Amino acid sequence: MVLQMTEFLPEGRKITDKENTAALQDIRSVEKAAKSGRIYEAPCIVCDTEHNMIVDLGCMRGVIERGEGALGIDDGTTRDIALISRVSKPVCFIIKGINRSGSEAVAVLSRKEAQQRAKDEYISKLQSGDVIPARVTHLEQFGCFVDIGCGLPSMIPIDTISVSRITHPSDRFAVGQDIFAAVKGRDGDRICLTHKELLGTWGENAGHFCAGQTVPGIIRSVEDYGIFVELAPNLAGLAELKPGVRAGDFASVYIKAIIPEKMKIKLIIVSSYRCDAPPAELNYYITDGHIDRWVYSTEQAGKYIATEFNE
Repeated sequence: MVLQMTEFLPEGRKITDKENTAALQDIRSVEKAAKSGRIYEAPCIVCDTEHNMIVDLGCMRGVIERGEGALGIDDGTTRDIALISRVSKPVCFIIKGINRSGSEAVAVLSRKEAQQRAKDEYISKLQSGDVIPARVTHLEQFGCFVDIGCGLPSMIPIDTISVSRITHPSDRFAVGQDIFAAVKGRDGDRICLTHKELLGTWGENAGHFCAGQTVPGIIRSVEDYGIFVELAPNLAGLAELKPGVRAGDFASVYIKAIIPEKMKIKLIIVSSYRCDAPPAELNYYITDGHIDRWVYSTEQAGKYIATEFNE
């Protein structure tokens, strides 16, 4: 599915590509691009009073009429916020032709047709376990909404973002961030995603640490019996109680012990501090291909933690 992925990337991923730039360099190249039927990108600069999208191709203006702005606009299943929220952002489109009837030539574009092609040729063929690129579009308490191709949406529920528990998706992601996700299944026409399986097993993550080290971490929760400190998105340890420590604090922690057979890491908090830093860059262990089964737990562990990918 490599060719389809390349063609139907999340919006904004191909706007600076040489092929995209070359296709929009002048009116002749735009005419040639219209004949190719390929998908291109350019920034939407205005959404007019009728919610037509005005696109800056660089060499000329393009217009995506409201009904061509997204799948579902005509029948009301997609709201107009899907159009107006694209102002100052890249949009994908197929070039339908050039209108020369006015004082200036204007390219006639269709985002809806690009989305239909993405749905038919790419998204409809995705299977449970496929690993795909995505771009974060907005964050809610319950999950992270992403563009999985040509502006078509999906969501990663908060409990599948990482093994280490977070209070809000903004603890892990930022709007506009390019990420990877795995297809968990389908809900009608919608693709259901998961993310934690791409961030490594307990053993893979614990392998970066050893007893005796002092390392950075993030306080994720404070319980009566100890403090959970995240060392990596898919790895947390339990620290001894320490006064004044709050969830969300950054910390320096001393690693007392790493116990693979119990999947436990014992920690001591050296210091903690409040910091409004952006989410750390994610370290992916899987970025493409297909997963049938993902086993988080170690071979020695008494409990078995795994994700089975099947329709």
